[in-house]
Amino acid sequence: MPSLSDNNRLSLFSGSANLPLAQEVARYLGMDVGPMIRKKFADGELYIQIQESIRGCDVYLIQPCCHPVNDHLMELLIMVDACRRASARQITAVIPYYAYGRADRKTAGRESITAKLVANLITEAGAHRVLAMDLHSAQIQGYFDIPFDHVYGSPVLLDYLASKQLEDLVVVSPDVGGVARARAFAKKLNGAPLAIIDKRRQAHNVAEVLNLIGDVQGKTAVLVDDMIDTAGTILEGARLLREHGARQVYACATHAVFSGPAISRLSSGMLEEVIVTNTIPVPEEHRFEQLTVISVANLIGEAIWRIHEDTSVSSMFR
Repeated sequence: MPSLSDNNRLSLFSGSANLPLAQEVARYLGMDVGPMIRKKFADGELYIQIQESIRGCDVYLIQPCCHPVNDHLMELLIMVDACRRASARQITAVIPYYAYGRADRKTAGRESITAKLVANLITEAGAHRVLAMDLHSAQIQGYFDIPFDHVYGSPVLLDYLASKQLEDLVVVSPDVGGVARARAFAKKLNGAPLAIIDKRRQAHNVAEVLNLIGDVQGKTAVLVDDMIDTAGTILEGARLLREHGARQVYACATHAVFSGPAISRLSSGMLEEVIVTNTIPVPEEHRFEQLTVISVANLIGEAIWRIHEDTSVSSMFR
């Protein structure tokens, strides 16, 4: 457990998106989640009031922007604004899951870059710093003009895979865009070989798998992605790997978005195990036999402590 200095008081608050994760982070830091009044008016408007003095404090607000995305994003903005008006010395938005990150560039005319829009909203609300985990693309950090710390869920996923002592591993990227992530993952697994699924997306949440680059014959394949949404990509990827002779197929992702048909697809028998973290809470109705959820609370807690103590966050992953 880290030891916090007394130079600046640290205060930790949580939105409603993932209170259990915030409580785990607080336990790691040896403190409590701060008291807050949170309620909704009849028309759906949110009301937030901080219930303790935070004047001169370093405040950390934990809120993944998961389903319902717009409500949780708005709640984060209101919390930031409330802390700014309460004279917090520094406000850090801790966003385990960054919403709207998939629209991070223009690929056609007359469309929004929502990743940049959300960055503007968080900054204008009054955040001084952002701590996020496994962005959909690393370039989103550049949309902020305030300090941004980007941490990864891969250490806990890698530790779990290492504990299983799987043999003949091959790490698989489910698309070309995820090659850098999969390569880094493979490097940490004693330089495991890499395979790539060539995928063409015809529409949002609709994926068509065309080809496999690499050898998976007789191997244990580990699909690695930042998130699992409808699980179409993961399911088609697993099917392709089986067709090419993979002995076992595992799926690893940081964010368990699990929309629509995801649960039925992931529990269909194509995957030995689906390994995710708790950046997004997974309710009981979304749990299935092959699912393993690993906590990232210690990672986030350690990052918060290092930010507060002005030590390096990036060195956590060297």
